[in-house]
Amino acid sequence: MSISPAPLAGGETFDFLVIGAGISGIGAARTLRQHFPGDRFAVLDAMDGYGGTWWTHRYPGARSDSDLYTYGYGFKPWRGRSIATADEIRAYLGEVIDENGLAPRIHYGHQVTAADWSSQDQRWTLQVRRAGAGETLALSTRFLWMCSGYYDHAQGYTPQWPGLRDFKGRVVHPQHWPEDLDCAGQRVVVIGSGATAATLIPALADSVAHITMLQRSPTFFAAEPRSHELEAPLRALDLPDEWMHEILKRAHLARNAEVVRTSFEHPEALRAYLIDQIRGHLPEGFDVDRHFNPRYRPWQQRVAVVPDGDLFAAIRSGKASVVTDAIERFDAAGVQLASGEHLDADIVVTATGFNLKLFGGVAFSLDGAPVDFTQRVTWRGVMIEGVPNMAYVQGYFRASWTLRVDLVCELVRRIAAHMRSQGHRVVVPTLDDPGMPRRPWIDPDNFNAGYVVRAQERMYRQGDRHPWRHDLEYHEERAILASVQPGESALAYL
Repeated sequence: MSISPAPLAGGETFDFLVIGAGISGIGAARTLRQHFPGDRFAVLDAMDGYGGTWWTHRYPGARSDSDLYTYGYGFKPWRGRSIATADEIRAYLGEVIDENGLAPRIHYGHQVTAADWSSQDQRWTLQVRRAGAGETLALSTRFLWMCSGYYDHAQGYTPQWPGLRDFKGRVVHPQHWPEDLDCAGQRVVVIGSGATAATLIPALADSVAHITMLQRSPTFFAAEPRSHELEAPLRALDLPDEWMHEILKRAHLARNAEVVRTSFEHPEALRAYLIDQIRGHLPEGFDVDRHFNPRYRPWQQRVAVVPDGDLFAAIRSGKASVVTDAIERFDAAGVQLASGEHLDADIVVTATGFNLKLFGGVAFSLDGAPVDFTQRVTWRGVMIEGVPNMAYVQGYFRASWTLRVDLVCELVRRIAAHMRSQGHRVVVPTLDDPGMPRRPWIDPDNFNAGYVVRAQERMYRQGDRHPWRHDLEYHEERAILASVQPGESALAYL
């Protein structure tokens, strides 16, 4: 049974503070609990419960867009189907919290607003706003671990379309789905064509009068079974959970690595494969090239998974349709398109993506001087040049986020253990070549999803060589991060 944590008091000092109780923060807390049991640490989260994205995303049909054998932690086998619902994922995370005794360490409703490093005291002081109490606490820590992901959970991305205020129906962003929203018998227009739209449409299709996916441009989709083809024969062998998890994890990793390689080496062949796969799920004569042939290279943005082709089944049934057009304006009854067509709507869902918020929006300073992260480069996608005793977790774009959580947790563990063994109190990445070219956080030619492009000017930079790069694939990086020596020259210790 979970135990509530004791209330925090201003002025407390910790060995570690973990910011965020999502997939990254829970993994970090488990690492600290296992390897540094005598240390004092706490997890702070601004929301009312654990899960991060899986706490905020409660729209109909919410599910994973990655297989759970790679999205699950390496230390805890996944026992369900490859594609899981949000509820199943939250239950899995709850088990990790209970099994590792983490509940007493997690403090919900605690939003970190500022963090200042004191060189004299060799520690961070955080300003923490406690929800409902109308107070701000000052907490100190020797090491700060940012695990807040990159979503702005408070505000999804919605373009400012002309006439939106004239619409008499209801406008909803999936990130803030109202509990009282009843779509039964309604005409619903979902603006967007990413993973969220592909999830919502089949979840609502049976109950609505009609649902339309309105997209400005197409997205790549992959119609895949909810379960890997190896799952059934492996379960028949009654293998231990750990074996099942590892075998299926390797199977998914091998497939994903091959698809990613093909996306770079033979992009048009992959394009043809994905489109032909979709064509077989749609009615004869459907204009696949107009609605499902993107302008960009496969995997230059995420390929959205459609489990068992459920989106296409909704289209075949006639309950769902796809319109590829530009929005001219909204009016009282719906959406006027550039082509002259009008989409009547009772409910408009803006599945238009999310905003990126660097390090949870915390204002960082060093000895009182504000930190401009746009002028600093990352060290291996784990720490920031010139920022002491601070690590963060950034996942992959083309593979499950948790794969990198596991790698980063192990690297931070080794760095912390090295500091203990050598008697160091401070570690800071130090750039020995100020003239090194500073490149964007993500090269748009590599990956150009809207949330990435919109956030480029707010993000830290990367270099053109190791250890100042972070834009690697899992199959490239797992050996690199595992071989990093805490004593490497780029890390300075005091």
